[in-house]
Amino acid sequence: MSRLGALLLLLGVLTLMPFVTGCLSFHQGPMPGEPKGATFAEVEGARVRYVDTGGEGDAVVMVHGFASSLETWDAVRPAVAEKGKRVIALDLKGFGWTDRPEGDYSPEAQARIVLGLLTQRGVERATVVAHSWGASVALAMALAAPERVSRMALYDAWAYEAQLPPFFHWARASGVGETLFSLYYTERPDERIALAFHDKSWVTEKLVEDVEAALERPGTVAAALAAVRGQRYASVEPKYRTIKHKVLLLWGREDQVTPLAYGERLSRDLPQSKLVVYPACGHFPMIEAIAASNRDLVAFLAEEP
Repeated sequence: MSRLGALLLLLGVLTLMPFVTGCLSFHQGPMPGEPKGATFAEVEGARVRYVDTGGEGDAVVMVHGFASSLETWDAVRPAVAEKGKRVIALDLKGFGWTDRPEGDYSPEAQARIVLGLLTQRGVERATVVAHSWGASVALAMALAAPERVSRMALYDAWAYEAQLPPFFHWARASGVGETLFSLYYTERPDERIALAFHDKSWVTEKLVEDVEAALERPGTVAAALAAVRGQRYASVEPKYRTIKHKVLLLWGREDQVTPLAYGERLSRDLPQSKLVVYPACGHFPMIEAIAASNRDLVAFLAEEP
C-alpha cells in the first residue's frame, strides 16, 4: 500500500469511528463446532486445546503463527513422532479452539501459556518448533526460561518491529484499533491467504472456507486485536543476541509476509543459528516444501542440543 493509500485509509477509519459502536467481545468456554474428542487444559486462566503423542522420547512442542492453529503442523507432527520424539502442539490463546479471554496476548504471555502446558504435561525441557509470529513466542520462552528450551527451529519468523505494517501500528491507538478490526479484519481472507503462498494452487476453496469459519468464532476479532497490540519488539530485539541455544531457521525464498531479509537478519542476531532457504516457497515451508523442510527438521532434532 502506498503512503497516500495508507493515509486515505486512516482518514476513512477516523471518519467512521463515531459510527462503530460497542467494544469487541472476548469469549471463554466451548465454541460451536468444537472438534469431537479434542483435549483441553486450563493454563493461565484459559482453556487451551492441545495434542500430545505421549511417550518417553525427547519432547518437541510446536507453536503456530498468527491467525492459525495447531493444524499448521499436520504434516510435520507424524514425521517427528515416528523418530521417537514426544510431540506436543497447541492452539495459542485467542486462536484455533482455545479461549479468547480479555487480557495480555503478547509473545511473553503466550510463552507462559506454552510453558504452563508443558509443566502440566510433565515436560521440564523441550525443543521448540515455531512458525511466523509463533517464533516470537519461542524466542520469548528462550529469554524467560532458557533452561526449559533445548533448541529451536523457527519457520519464517515474525519477530522485528520493522515487520509490523502501518495497520498494526494504528491499531495500538484506543478506538482506532477497534474500528480497524471491526471493519477490516475478517474481510477478503482469500487475498491474504494467497499472499502467503508462492504456488497459488495451495489456496483451495476448502482452505478459504476453513479460514472464514475460524474468523467467525466468538471472540476472535477481539483476541486478534489484543495479539497485535502485544507485538512490541523494539525493546526485545537486542536481547536476541544473548540467546545461546542452537537454532535452525527455515525460510521460503519467495515469502512475501516475512521476506528472506528478516531471516538473514535473525541469523546474524542469533549466534548459534543456521539458515536454510527453500526455493519456490512462500510463508509456509511446512506445506510448500514439506519433504525438504521435514528432512532438515528431523536431522536438526537428531543433533545434540
